Amino acid sequence: MADDRTAIDTITGYYYQFDYYILQLLNCAGNDEVCIEAIEDVDIRIADETTAVQCKYYAKTEYNHSVIANPIRLMLNHFKKNTTNRDNIYYKLYGHFKSGQSKLNQPISLIFLKEKFLTYTKNGVKHEHHKDLNLSDSELSQFLKHLTININAVEFSAQKQLITTKLKELFRCSEFEAEYYYYNNALRIVRDLSTKQNIQERTITTQEFKERINSKSELFDIWFLKFKGKRDYCRAIKQEYFSTLNISPYSRFFLVDCDSTISEPDIKSIVLKISRNWSKLSARDPKPFCPYIYLHGASDQTILNIKKALQNDNVYFIDGYDFKGADFKAKSIVRKPCAQNGIKLKFITALDQIDDILDEISSTRVIYQFFLDAPYYRNASHQMHLIKIPSTDYIGNMI
Repeated sequence: MADDRTAIDTITGYYYQFDYYILQLLNCAGNDEVCIEAIEDVDIRIADETTAVQCKYYAKTEYNHSVIANPIRLMLNHFKKNTTNRDNIYYKLYGHFKSGQSKLNQPISLIFLKEKFLTYTKNGVKHEHHKDLNLSDSELSQFLKHLTININAVEFSAQKQLITTKLKELFRCSEFEAEYYYYNNALRIVRDLSTKQNIQERTITTQEFKERINSKSELFDIWFLKFKGKRDYCRAIKQEYFSTLNISPYSRFFLVDCDSTISEPDIKSIVLKISRNWSKLSARDPKPFCPYIYLHGASDQTILNIKKALQNDNVYFIDGYDFKGADFKAKSIVRKPCAQNGIKLKFITALDQIDDILDEISSTRVIYQFFLDAPYYRNASHQMHLIKIPSTDYIGNMI
């Protein structure tokens, strides 16, 4: 348990840095550049000026000068090496602490800088970092003018909410879309940038960043979903798409991506739950309906076994094949379900049948595509919701 908590704290620290990076990109002007892990964790370049930011998250730690002393010494190292462009580079330490912020009085004096941040003991030996670097008081004073320390940085969830609010404004979207689409995309792009070897490859303009995150499809970051947790993610999806009390009589298509580990009984359970929750066949309903289901990645034998199991449970379904050896007919599978014929489910056997079925339907069509790695079906003519799933068993908790 202790190891798990330590791992979560470490991951939270990384996400805090990523979120700070995202927030800068959302707040900067279109041509401003932001680089992750260049001089410091985050570099912001506006015209000829660069601000190098060290981003720290210590939600369980009381502030002490020693905690930020080493990052400041590292900044001073860069200042020492950068003899030609010092006027155009600024340094910022941005940190969140549990408590103790009152210990640091600003502005920082030259004496305070030397005594509290640059003087330290290692292996019983006293070091004065500014002397080791052979920096004069004049140079240290110049460094102080270019140094900003903020140890009152916002808490993790508050910073995340700032991003969500900004995304809602930018894309005119809901809270759910801001978090699970645009933020997710942003996180994926930032993680990808952070792995690049070349500094220029880790740099992106605000305009390019906003264009790249403007998508609702393939850019999902799987680590974000794991960080959120299965229960919270499934609850959010259910609330967004599947919690309607008065269900409209639409033609709903559930496209289910089947992973290699899910069992046939579990697939059958998902199919039955979709049928039960998204069908209305009462004789009192003027417009009865039932769902269409397609199992992507499932073998022909698996689909046959599931159909047999449903038949054995007296679950009546149709699949567009009217007799043994018959060709698929879209007109057959779009037959209206009702209390009399008892059609509770419509099985789509092949992906290429979906377009033909959609063309045969005149009512509102809604497609829910659950995908593991990337969407496998495209259709711009009808409403389609792309729902990322780390594994197929998530679906049962979403619908």
